[in-house]
Amino acid sequence: MRKLWAAVLAGAIALAACTNSDHSEQPPEQATGQPGSPEESPPTRTPVQVPTGLNAAPFDQPRYLDVPAGWTVAVYARIDKARFLALTPSGDLLVSQPSTGKIHIVRAGKVTEFVSGLRQPHDMVFAQLGGKMYLFVAESHRVQRYPYTDGDLKAQPGQVVVDGLPDSSTPELRGSYAHQLKNIAVHGDRLYLSIASTCNACVSDTVSDPRRAAIYTYAAAGTNAERKLLATGIRNAEGLAFRPGTDELWAVVNNRDNTLVPDDRDVDGDGQSDKGKRMAQFVDDYPIEPFIKVRDGGFYGWPFCNPDGKGGFDRDYELNRDGQRADCAKADPIALGLPPHSAPLGLTFYRDGAVVPLHGSWNSTKPAGYKVQFIPFGNGTPGAATDLVTGFVGPDGRWWGRPVDAAADRDGSLLVSDDGSGTVYRLTPSK
Repeated sequence: MRKLWAAVLAGAIALAACTNSDHSEQPPEQATGQPGSPEESPPTRTPVQVPTGLNAAPFDQPRYLDVPAGWTVAVYARIDKARFLALTPSGDLLVSQPSTGKIHIVRAGKVTEFVSGLRQPHDMVFAQLGGKMYLFVAESHRVQRYPYTDGDLKAQPGQVVVDGLPDSSTPELRGSYAHQLKNIAVHGDRLYLSIASTCNACVSDTVSDPRRAAIYTYAAAGTNAERKLLATGIRNAEGLAFRPGTDELWAVVNNRDNTLVPDDRDVDGDGQSDKGKRMAQFVDDYPIEPFIKVRDGGFYGWPFCNPDGKGGFDRDYELNRDGQRADCAKADPIALGLPPHSAPLGLTFYRDGAVVPLHGSWNSTKPAGYKVQFIPFGNGTPGAATDLVTGFVGPDGRWWGRPVDAAADRDGSLLVSDDGSGTVYRLTPSK
């Protein structure tokens, strides 16, 4: 139920305005779009509106973003290294800041501290259990829940739900954990938790306890209660979200880097096989970043099988070239491939689709990602992704912003975090 509260409120407002409802009210096959739907409007270069006092760099000069025609974009708040977002039931915005161990709250444009003293807090979810509202917060080593009362500006005392999660403090990892930030979802009485890989590609994560590069589920009301391994082979599931009105858990995944050519293809056009070579022109476009529907018992390939972009998988040349460690023909197919190395982070269901910010590549010869995409859903399946927000990379190829997460506000606008510039934006659709 990742950010489901905000999505339901936005859907209710849309319904009251006699527009089509979101998936929590109407089956996807009946959805026909809404005025200003992202996939129906061409992108338009639009100035970023910057309120007085929020114009520190990079907004010390005019900035523009490409958004759907008729949409506006404005700076909503400035928070250094802002990561994940959660809209409170009262309509305030929570923003996680792993670098300082804090979560901030934004009310009426004012930023204050909601809770501090945490260990790399990342994802946040509001959920109701036993008739009471809670805020669940994923730290690198545990998940806590905080009772929430409408209007709270400070967190109430927290209760540990899951403890002892692996992070850089885990003795066997000796201070090294590449993807220790945690992401969560809550659905019914269950908590869903992504434990990402410690590495680019390694076998050790597949035999650890708890298993890494996996998604687990726990009782949301207990401490380490009823732990169950849900799915494996998921290198780094950053966004977890249940599609409104369904029991479907979806995730966006950061896939591996620096993959060797897996077969006899001729990458450089010299007429010779490039099998087993590491080549920049191959790595730039391989493998795709998976968007998956998570199945109980599912296996999604990593680190032994890489999605080939055609609906199947290639055996990883380094770890599974002979197919002995995994049968790639039995890996669960991905639902949609996102641009290689684009680093999808947040996942928020919005209107008749999903919003996915792409944080951006670190080792591609040309920038990949650095934008926000919209994925329409029809008949319960994702369609081709379209760009919702672009323009974070300048003409010189250097980025000035890196989008992370999105949240749907009550009025139907989108709030988007950017940890590169330390900003939260408000995107307002056309009427």
